[in-house]
Amino acid sequence: MAVALVTGGGGFIGANLCARLLRAGHRVRILDDLSRVGAERNVAWLAQMFGAGSFDFQRASVADRAALSKAVAGVDRIYHLAGQVAVTCSVEDPAADFEANAVGTFYLLEAARLHAPEAIFLYASTNKVYGSLAGMDVVEKETRFELPEFPYGIAETAPLDFHSPYGCSKGAGDQYVRDYARIYGLRTIVLRQSCVYGPRQFGHSGQGWMAWFVLRSLTRERLVIHGNGKQVRDVLFIDDLMDAYDAAVERIERTAGEVYNVGGGPANSVSLWSELAPMLSQSIGGLPEVSYAEWRPGDQKVFISDIRKIREHLGWSPKTSVRCGLDRLVSWLRDELLSSSLRAAR
Repeated sequence: MAVALVTGGGGFIGANLCARLLRAGHRVRILDDLSRVGAERNVAWLAQMFGAGSFDFQRASVADRAALSKAVAGVDRIYHLAGQVAVTCSVEDPAADFEANAVGTFYLLEAARLHAPEAIFLYASTNKVYGSLAGMDVVEKETRFELPEFPYGIAETAPLDFHSPYGCSKGAGDQYVRDYARIYGLRTIVLRQSCVYGPRQFGHSGQGWMAWFVLRSLTRERLVIHGNGKQVRDVLFIDDLMDAYDAAVERIERTAGEVYNVGGGPANSVSLWSELAPMLSQSIGGLPEVSYAEWRPGDQKVFISDIRKIREHLGWSPKTSVRCGLDRLVSWLRDELLSSSLRAAR
């Protein structure tokens, strides 16, 4: 069995990944500074599920070079999920965003090159590396924006356009990871992820929008939507992303040095509010009061991942529909809110 390092293992994706690895019998190391909302709860959940001694935990930043050198020693796999995750936070504090995403990724690559050069290195990148898709013909329909010239979505061959500090920092990491395969022969994989959602996601207004919308709907608190709510995203349920991770690592001879767009694809695209709201109302039995605010910097009116490359290379495609995934997210968040309320009442 493999020894796997998961940076950001306390995050939404990280906690689900650690659980998947532990169930498969792998040894897991987590490096996380626990700065993200819900991270401590996710680490506690892993300890409860698998036992406090079932994984190694190191509380440290990815910008801590000494901690990274220690963390990568002897590992077979490095899943790099840690970083600053919100465009809004990057605009407010671009220096912190740069350190967490660009500098942290560079330091981790150097640690891998020097201390674990044979390890598989999987980097969780973002569709934000394609920017706002300026210049593409966007058509506004009744419930959504569309890109009629791109029926399959945006492919990996689309021009990169790092728009927003977050796009720049993640894009820098994306390109460094890719280049360390070309220059140093590291077995790296870049996955440009679209909107991932599911259990263990503690969404907030700046990131994890589906979980945030569900939370505001469950608590009937006012929801502020930036833009007109017709922005379209292809959404990917967490279990499907974990399947993509497994396939990418298992077929490393094919995937090393490659870049893949990973999302729900056209079949799992939905507009932020115009199309999601009816589904939410059906799942929850009501909706919050909604107000609208200005568009956010660099916001894409449409982003749908073209997933034909990863399907061709790995035989992977999403299995979970938006309707099914949303119901599972609602169920988990409802249970989480109930248990939190009960704990607070004690």
